[in-house]
Amino acid sequence: MVVGGGQAGLAAGYYLRRAGLDYVILDAHSRPGGAWQHGWNSLRLFSPAEYSPLPGWGMPRQDGEEFPTAGHVVDYLRTYERRYDLRVRRPVRVREVRPAGERLAVETDAGSWMARYVISATGTWECPYVPDIPGREEFTGRQLHTVHYASPEEFRGQRVVVVGGGNSAAQILAEVSRVADATWVTLRPARFMPDDVDGRVLFGVATRKAAGGAGGGVSDLGDIVMVPSVREARERGVLQPRSMFVRLTDRGVRWADGAEQPYDAVIWCTGFEPNLTHLAPLLRGWRQGKVATEGTRSVDETRLYLLGYGDWTGPASATLVGAGRTAKATVTDIAFRLQGQS
Repeated sequence: MVVGGGQAGLAAGYYLRRAGLDYVILDAHSRPGGAWQHGWNSLRLFSPAEYSPLPGWGMPRQDGEEFPTAGHVVDYLRTYERRYDLRVRRPVRVREVRPAGERLAVETDAGSWMARYVISATGTWECPYVPDIPGREEFTGRQLHTVHYASPEEFRGQRVVVVGGGNSAAQILAEVSRVADATWVTLRPARFMPDDVDGRVLFGVATRKAAGGAGGGVSDLGDIVMVPSVREARERGVLQPRSMFVRLTDRGVRWADGAEQPYDAVIWCTGFEPNLTHLAPLLRGWRQGKVATEGTRSVDETRLYLLGYGDWTGPASATLVGAGRTAKATVTDIAFRLQGQS
């Protein structure tokens, strides 16, 4: 049983099908495409299509675009699902997975399934994280997370503060700052990758890391890829973050020196947490964050595997190409264990 029909779930389905194992993928979305169908309008991959394949079939290039749009990725995932005739049931929302003797019971809004092994691949998009900053309830302006951001036009002429030190914050700041008075704040100093580093270099680093090679991982290069829009923002002089404000006020923010500044909106580009509430009966000691794993297999529940939640489930596992690598290792382990049980 695979819970989640995004990139990690489809990669798992590919290898399960190839191994000849009986499986079903349960996807809460009504359409294929996973979290990519919810990204903001200008969201793009960091690398050309050929560096972002799922197993078996590479992503076709997008006409006139070096870096594919989110819409192109959705089309690719939809076609990939059809190409390999993957067994996806949607929309089916999994409420919980619990022990049931020698098997696991998967309870959903469309009935129950029994499975010998469960692969959880629900991602993080449905669990946006916002830090507990004093005054959040007092602020009378607009607050939204990355998941609710669509385009800069809704902020034209406003005063906006963008919070976060990663790629989403830098890219959203780059376009919002063209139409609004935008301020960028980060909890820690921003770490920019060299201009010549994009998804092609990250692909190579992640590949070497996955193969057990020496050297650091992708995060050692920095946090922010200097895509064209971010480089252009740097040239305009707006890519200069301030240290985090100490609280929100009713009309804006208060800085560490006591000065207050008015703002119309706060965009929280502060990341996500794993979407694992459905696994609570299996992981009773789990706290928000990482789950103890050996590879992708849960230490606490050995019939459970986790794909695509971040580097703790495999190098670059939350990327298209990384999802394929970790899915292959996961299915290989499941097939080995099933063979031993037969």
